[in-house]
Amino acid sequence: MQRSTALVHLRNGGTSVVLDARPASLPAIVAWGPDLGDLADEQLAAMGIAALPQRVSGGLDRPAIPTLLPQESSGWLGTPGLVGHRRGRDFSTKLTTAAVEVDGARAVVHATDAAAGLAATFELEVTASGLFRQRITLENRSASPYALEALAPTFPLPPGLDELLDTTGRHLRERSPQRHAFTIGTHLRESRRGRPGADASLLLAAGRTGFGFERGLVHAVHVAWSGNHRLLAERTPAADAFLSGGELPAPGEIELGEGESYRTPWVIGSWGEGLNELSRRFHDELRARPRHPQRPRPITMNTWEAVYFDHDLETLSALAERAARVGVERFVLDDGWFLGRRDDTAGLGDWTVDPDVWPEGLGPLIDRVRGLGMEFGLWVEPEMVNLDSDLAREHPDWILRGRDELPVPARQQHVLDLADPDAWQYVLDRLDALLEEYDIAYLKWDHNRDLLEAGAADSGRPRVHDGVLALYRLLDELQRRHPGLEIESCASGGARVDLGILEHTQRIWTSDTLDPIERLGIQRYTGLIVPPEMLGAHLTSPRVHSTGRTVSLDLSAGVALFGHLGIEWDLTDLDDDGLDAVRRWVELHRRHRDLIHSGVVVHGDTADATTDVRGVIARDAASALFTFTQVTTGVTLPPGRFTLPGLDPDRRYAVRIIAGSVSDGPGQSPLPWAEAPVVLTGRQLGTVGLQAPVLVPAQLVLLELTAA
Repeated sequence: MQRSTALVHLRNGGTSVVLDARPASLPAIVAWGPDLGDLADEQLAAMGIAALPQRVSGGLDRPAIPTLLPQESSGWLGTPGLVGHRRGRDFSTKLTTAAVEVDGARAVVHATDAAAGLAATFELEVTASGLFRQRITLENRSASPYALEALAPTFPLPPGLDELLDTTGRHLRERSPQRHAFTIGTHLRESRRGRPGADASLLLAAGRTGFGFERGLVHAVHVAWSGNHRLLAERTPAADAFLSGGELPAPGEIELGEGESYRTPWVIGSWGEGLNELSRRFHDELRARPRHPQRPRPITMNTWEAVYFDHDLETLSALAERAARVGVERFVLDDGWFLGRRDDTAGLGDWTVDPDVWPEGLGPLIDRVRGLGMEFGLWVEPEMVNLDSDLAREHPDWILRGRDELPVPARQQHVLDLADPDAWQYVLDRLDALLEEYDIAYLKWDHNRDLLEAGAADSGRPRVHDGVLALYRLLDELQRRHPGLEIESCASGGARVDLGILEHTQRIWTSDTLDPIERLGIQRYTGLIVPPEMLGAHLTSPRVHSTGRTVSLDLSAGVALFGHLGIEWDLTDLDDDGLDAVRRWVELHRRHRDLIHSGVVVHGDTADATTDVRGVIARDAASALFTFTQVTTGVTLPPGRFTLPGLDPDRRYAVRIIAGSVSDGPGQSPLPWAEAPVVLTGRQLGTVGLQAPVLVPAQLVLLELTAA
């Protein structure tokens, strides 16, 4: 319905957004944050008046405020929300509100600029989980093409937020946090890798100095897009502060003809008193989707670190038997099964089973796996091509490039142009044929290189935008043809983790490193938006392949426990005792899987980086699991107390250690509270805490809490 009221209150899931439609150009967001309760029209009007700035000496006669799309025509001198032109003309727009429609917690704002020949539709929604999401559709209504360079919604921030948090990283060390003072100016994070990238910021957060997981007001935004994108935080000399984000088009990539439109990806905002609450909103939102995985997440064995490219039926059958023995429910054959694929220099693009390695096809292995009661999964990398492949020799015109010669290779491979209809159809047909021929329940979908000079071979025009949309269509079509098929998003580990790809897949591969010490941080910050049931976490061999570190099974399994559990290890090397130890951890995960994959994830703010506390609390707060990890040595011994956040303060909990390692060195007495279950209230556990066990570095204990 059309709404004439000047101020609009969108309210849902504990979040309020107040929109002021009175500015001369576009509406402005007056408030975004905690639920403001029922507000009468006069109260809303007062909020709008209270937010208006004064005219000041040396300033514009009409002070500018950050509207839904800040424009220079309204006096805005900061980063504009829209950048585009018609061969240099119409560089400055004056989109003004034509209508505002409100339906519950959703508003749609229609705006036009007749002189520039443009129209825009702004969609704003506060979801049931309390997320605030926005997207913009821009339409060209002129006969002259419009070159769009940037279009991004704005998320104004409440006062007092003076510290920024984002993430960076590399292969094997994704999503490492970094903090900055939020001063006047622009903090900009851009990804130009054709995928988010291992160094991409998962989100950009602004909070009060020292905010952590348990406390401190914090707001953040995330761009739900699997290609090039940007995030920025800006504070102006006029004291305006806001977050923004959107796609980052290449030059000339988005050109709108008459009647054509461009829609931004959803940019999603969350807030909380601490990152735990902010994160919970993302988890609740994903879990409420109709297509969210509903059945228990199968415990997965992936063969990569067990055999690498060395495939043969006897070895893999033996590995499958060991996997079934320890309780694995899904067996995934990784790289090396297709034509000519003896290493990473050849074969990508030729998605045909190699008859030299598999003379009878994959059927005998799949039959063995299925006979052992497990699902079968297969690794693919459909967006890539090796030059040493039949596909590359037959269709060099399907390889992305920005000029006649090919871009610099990475991992001996180049990128297929999925936006080419013939290339897209080829990949669909090949994968569809595999899924028709074999009983395959799961695809591990990899993407092992960043994109360079990603243009169409015939025109040289940029193809990242079209390629991402083509990928989404391909994933959806495969799952439409094969109901029940699950797909994991892997990109040389965790280089494509975003809520865009998670609309089309059921799992992400968090990182190629299985080192549990490295994984503590990687999983903590990936988990800001990804719930445990979608976060691939595998226990691994005692000597970690990626780092060379020697780790215990208790540490490896304990860190992997709070995710979608899997195993990446040559189990044929283990004796009966070793297999039984792995089986006990698998059984423990299966016993608590419903809690882990539906509960509220919490992280503790420990005094320093020597220890780590994290847990999952049941929705009814009747039970919980926590791990306490001694990451490195500390300067105190015994190590002091630790607290358990997020519990029902008035409920009494019996606490006991159910797994892990407790040191019992010379002269060391038992830990008193671990001798028998101790009963404490959630308030006591969250404020007074427990005496930490004395552990050597890289040890953990798993605590079970049960309401008494």
